[in-house]
Amino acid sequence: MRASCAFVVLLAIAVATAEVYLDEKFNDDSWEKNWVYSEHPGKEFGKFVLSYGKFWNDQENDKGIQTSQDARFYALSKKFTPFSNKDKILVIQFTVKHEQNIDCGGGYVKVFDCSLDQKDMHGESPYQIMFGPDICGPGTKKVHVIFSYKGKNLLINKDIRCKDDIYTHLYTLIVKPDNTYQVLIDNEEVESGELEADWSFLPPKKIKDPSQTKPTDWDDKPSIDDPNDKKPEDWDKPEHIPDPEATKPEDWDDEMDGEWEAPMIDNPDYKGEWKPKQIDNPNYKGPWIHPEIDNPEYTSDSELYKRDEICAIGFDLWQVKSGTIFDNVLITDDPEVARKFGEDVWKPTLEGEKKMKESQDEEERKRRDLEAKENEDNKDDEDDEDADEEEHTHSDNDAHDEL
Repeated sequence: MRASCAFVVLLAIAVATAEVYLDEKFNDDSWEKNWVYSEHPGKEFGKFVLSYGKFWNDQENDKGIQTSQDARFYALSKKFTPFSNKDKILVIQFTVKHEQNIDCGGGYVKVFDCSLDQKDMHGESPYQIMFGPDICGPGTKKVHVIFSYKGKNLLINKDIRCKDDIYTHLYTLIVKPDNTYQVLIDNEEVESGELEADWSFLPPKKIKDPSQTKPTDWDDKPSIDDPNDKKPEDWDKPEHIPDPEATKPEDWDDEMDGEWEAPMIDNPDYKGEWKPKQIDNPNYKGPWIHPEIDNPEYTSDSELYKRDEICAIGFDLWQVKSGTIFDNVLITDDPEVARKFGEDVWKPTLEGEKKMKESQDEEERKRRDLEAKENEDNKDDEDDEDADEEEHTHSDNDAHDEL
């Protein structure tokens, strides 16, 4: 709770220089009044519930909305005062906790403009940015960073691996007006670069000159067969020969078994396919490089970063196994506000979760050990009873024999 209060103070101090467009902590049930479930037909939607999970640092501070039903679509969104990030930094940040050890499901958010019909939000609803982790089996454990540009959704050309454990992790996307970006996980940069280089926003600046082709006399082979190298006369030997040590079995019947043939073995004299030695090619000109020209379809865009209108954020995803907790949704123009949140709130949360989980695991281990010991003791008691009964039976038999 102290960390949460400290963050509120931080926001109050930062308000003079920073814009905080959305700051959603899900501290109580009031979130249900501000977030809207989709009612898009044909989908079986699941519900979110307010929860701090099975292990936590601070119950009040660590509350978030948790997916509660397996094998469901989830579609929930919230609108806020619209803004544009023109000439400003855009920061999108939130926390994800897959405490169910998720096997297949999304953990990302989508950012929309004001045209979003919240009650009809679905997978094909146009969005501005999609960001966050996605896990499905061992093959898909990535962070999506997708931008909408001229009606197309463009995936990043790089592979960013997400966290796949059971603890709370902080995901941050920073988009700058110089057309560069950063992706941070747990306040550590995991990827960065230029928008134009890492997404296919624009066609390439250069293309191969269609009027140019490799000259017919261009020799790009660095080596050639030595014309003076000749195959030795004794080179050609069969790869397999009859085993000289094999003998016809005594019980072999030619009429019944057919004509006997010795089994084949590898020929020790076999030298393989003959190839002439290689020498430097005197006509070698090097690899031919196709000349390039300016692409007539290329037009630079200094505002790839810009979103004319940002008005809503939503969780639009599918989960096979529910239990993911989303929290601490922040949209701002100040990376320092986001970073400080990570240091002051998220980091203590992660440390507290690990400490509690380790304690829970230790208690569970002790419980299993105690059950195992009790089962062993019960088994020993049963064995003793069986032994006593068997001894009593033998004694009765002995007495009967004496009579």
